Amino acid sequence: MILDTPFRASGIELQETKMNIVYLGSGEFGLECLNALAQSNHSLEFIVTQPPRQAGRGRKPTPTLVADWADTQSIAFIETDNVNTPEMLQKIAGYKPDLIVVVAFGQKIGNDLINLPPKGSINVHASLLPKLRGAAPINWAIINGEKQTGISIIALAEKMDAGDILGIVATDIKPDETAGQLHDRLAKLAAPLLLETLDKIANGTAIYTQQDHSKATLAPKLKKSDGILDFAEPAELLQKKICGLCPWPGTSATYISKKTSKSIRVTIAMTEVVRVPNPAGLSAGTLDENLNVICGQDALKITKIKPAGSALMDFKAFINGQHAQPGDKFAQIENENAQ
Repeated sequence: MILDTPFRASGIELQETKMNIVYLGSGEFGLECLNALAQSNHSLEFIVTQPPRQAGRGRKPTPTLVADWADTQSIAFIETDNVNTPEMLQKIAGYKPDLIVVVAFGQKIGNDLINLPPKGSINVHASLLPKLRGAAPINWAIINGEKQTGISIIALAEKMDAGDILGIVATDIKPDETAGQLHDRLAKLAAPLLLETLDKIANGTAIYTQQDHSKATLAPKLKKSDGILDFAEPAELLQKKICGLCPWPGTSATYISKKTSKSIRVTIAMTEVVRVPNPAGLSAGTLDENLNVICGQDALKITKIKPAGSALMDFKAFINGQHAQPGDKFAQIENENAQ
């Protein structure tokens, strides 16, 4: 049920009431919300984020983007791998929050913390709940072929993403839209909905609507192995995976030259579905006479590809560089790390 269309359409004037906010978040998805909070009538008192993680070729410890944002904005923050310790609860309580806002934090939050502020805690989630509860709702919306997704703002509950809904805004998923592109659109939709919800909570006009738990679906955390392509699957399904797993973990296969038997790992970044019969009975993964990849049903025309150790390129450049020809094959990768 859509509880809110874009909020300014309602025409309701709410009296401004200031709340002290503590923000829990780590991911880039929350930066639009942080910018909105910083410019709002409410007071962003304190930020909690994940510790630095190793990143890049040098595996250098890198702070979260939220930590960088807080540092730039001169807002007090702390990095912790467990927000539920007595010490962290005492630290957060010291800022006297009226409400805790959670966006892409990456840790389970216990009841003691959820119930610490007088107005509780809320979460910004990137799906139309109860659909796609879990860590990767944007990716699975595309992989599953959903036509619509959106933002849900919910009261935090002990069970993951199962709390009462305070507001929803929906958007259509565009054809061939990648998870990265949809991520950025949803992040922008989240900020105004969050501000509207905060005003309603502050003024006592928020409506808490229970989810229909019988309609819940899951969006589990992604693994590298989710990006392994099996061309025995239909082209349309593979296309959704390619879009839904871009930019991470990406969708990969092994390219094998029929002439030389040499192989190279590739990431397939962009494709088009080609509705073609397979009169020659070519096996799945084989390049046909038009250099389309035969699938379990129909075929894929690759437009962008990234060979291991090389930059993203047009498929035509790959064809020229590899001297690709009909009969070459894209095979399923084996023994991929499941993490």
